[in-house]
Amino acid sequence: MDGTPARPGPSRVVVGVDGSPPARTAVTWAAAEAALRGSTLFLVHGADTDTQAPFLSRAEIVRSRQEGRELLDRTAEAITARHPELTVVTELTDGRAADGLRGAAALTGTIVVGHRGLGGFPSLLLGSVGLQVAAGATTPVVVVRGTAEPVEAGVVLAAVRDEADVGCARAGAREALLRKVPLRLLHIRSAGLSARSRAALPHGDDEIARDHVVLSSLSERVREEFPGLTVHADGQKGRSVPGALVDASHHADLLVVGGRRSPGYLGPTLGRTTLSLLQHAHCPVELIPRQGPGHGSTS
Repeated sequence: MDGTPARPGPSRVVVGVDGSPPARTAVTWAAAEAALRGSTLFLVHGADTDTQAPFLSRAEIVRSRQEGRELLDRTAEAITARHPELTVVTELTDGRAADGLRGAAALTGTIVVGHRGLGGFPSLLLGSVGLQVAAGATTPVVVVRGTAEPVEAGVVLAAVRDEADVGCARAGAREALLRKVPLRLLHIRSAGLSARSRAALPHGDDEIARDHVVLSSLSERVREEFPGLTVHADGQKGRSVPGALVDASHHADLLVVGGRRSPGYLGPTLGRTTLSLLQHAHCPVELIPRQGPGHGSTS
């Protein structure tokens, strides 16, 4: 690894740099986020020369590394011009981009990626690097969707399903405090069944009451831990949970979701709902692993 040394920090922001328009948008977002946090911004470029070494000449490897270094330097220069107070660290790795991002993030950093990288197929709505990072996330991952200069909605949206999403609610609260905007906790209850099917379900009223209790419990907990924050709690019915959340993302600066897995799906944090949001949301999406910093504690 070639770059400026820096000590690990609990709030570092790490972003992938590959020269593509989505990656440039992600860098812009990540720099603004790091500036809000007062943390270090890590720019990471994976040259991937290790895996390609058997197929490349020595000159090609040197050229690839040089191009990566020049891209990092240009990006750092542009960020510093816009955020002169920000500490920017550049890291060039010979391995894969996803591995470099995870390494730079260490145990507690936030990884930021664009919704699509260089190459690949147009139908792949989430780039391969973003997919790898999100599927195996152990620290927060933000997939930046929308434009680099979005119209501010003035709210952070956190999608919650049950009390295990307390880490997601906390992360949303921290992001809302940084932006000095309210937090909206949103619980979507699927209404995809027919009226006859719903009537046949036992304890239907109990499920609605339980959902209300869960939402109330989470909102009260967040208000206690973040007393200066305005918190709105909202429960809705929707025929499609991902569809309802995508619609809600129209009116949010950031959508925060908890990572969980559907059995046998893409990875320990990426299920069908979260994948749909990473592919189709209208604002940046922050994925919070259920088993990670912030879950089960108030720190």
